[in-house]
Amino acid sequence: MRYSIQSRGDDLSNDLAARAKQYLNDFGLVYDEKEPDIVLTIGGDGTHLHAFHRYRDRLADTAFVGVHTGHLGFYADWQPPEIEKLVISIAKHDYDVIEYPLLEVSIQYRNDMNDAVYLAMNESTVKSPDVTLVMDVELNGMPFERFRGDGLCVSTPSGSTAYNKSLGGAIIHPALPAMQLTEMASINNRVFRTVGSPLVLPAHHTCVLKPVKGPDFMVTVDHLHLLHKDVKTISYRVADERVRFARFRPFPFWKRVHDSFIDSDVR
Repeated sequence: MRYSIQSRGDDLSNDLAARAKQYLNDFGLVYDEKEPDIVLTIGGDGTHLHAFHRYRDRLADTAFVGVHTGHLGFYADWQPPEIEKLVISIAKHDYDVIEYPLLEVSIQYRNDMNDAVYLAMNESTVKSPDVTLVMDVELNGMPFERFRGDGLCVSTPSGSTAYNKSLGGAIIHPALPAMQLTEMASINNRVFRTVGSPLVLPAHHTCVLKPVKGPDFMVTVDHLHLLHKDVKTISYRVADERVRFARFRPFPFWKRVHDSFIDSDVR
C-alpha cells in the first residue's frame, strides 16, 4: 500500500507526521506523494481541504483519514494519543471506505476562454468587487429570483456545518446527494425581494447564476480565493466525483455535530 502524509506544519503536527511515517515504513508501506492509496492528514479541517485539492485528480483511488491536533474537526476522526493505533489499523487495511458528495463549480466566460471547472468539498461563494452583488438565479433551467445582497454560498452536505451554518443554512447529512444555496445579507424591501431562505437542491438539479451588474466576481472554492473577470455564468451541480474517507470505527455524523456545537467539554 502507498501512503502520503499532509501536516498542518506546527510542531505537534510535524512530530506526529514523522512518527506516523516511521511506523508505516516499518510495517512495509511505501511513502508515495504522487499516487497514494491513502492520505493521512494531521492538523484540522483546513489541512484536510488542502490535501483534498492536492489529490483531486485521484479521488477514485485515494482515501483520506485525519488526526486533529487542534479543535475537533468534521474530517478528522483521530486524536494525537491514538496515532499508533491508527497506524496499525492502516497497516492491516482494517477500514471501510465511505463516500461524501462534492460540488462542481463551472465558470463560463463572455470571451472564447475555456470554462473553469472546480470541485469543492465544503462550499463555493460568489461576491462582487462592488458593494452589492446582483445575480439572476436559475434553478433547473428556470428563472427563480434576482438576488441583491452581499453574496451567495453554495455548499455540500459535509460543508453545511461550515460557512453555510454561520449564514443560517441547514445542516444536511452527507449521505444525501444534495447542494444548498444560502444567501448573504439579501436586500428585501417593497421593491426588491428574494426567497430569503436556504434552498436544498437534489443531485439532478442545477443552479446557474447570471450576472446582472458587473462581469467580475470574487469566487471562493473552499480555501481558494479567485477573481474571475468577464464572467457569463456560474453553474453549480452535485459532482459526479465523490470524496472517499477511510473509516476505521463508527463516528456518526450527528455525534460530530453534537461534539462541535453542543458539547461544552470539547476543547
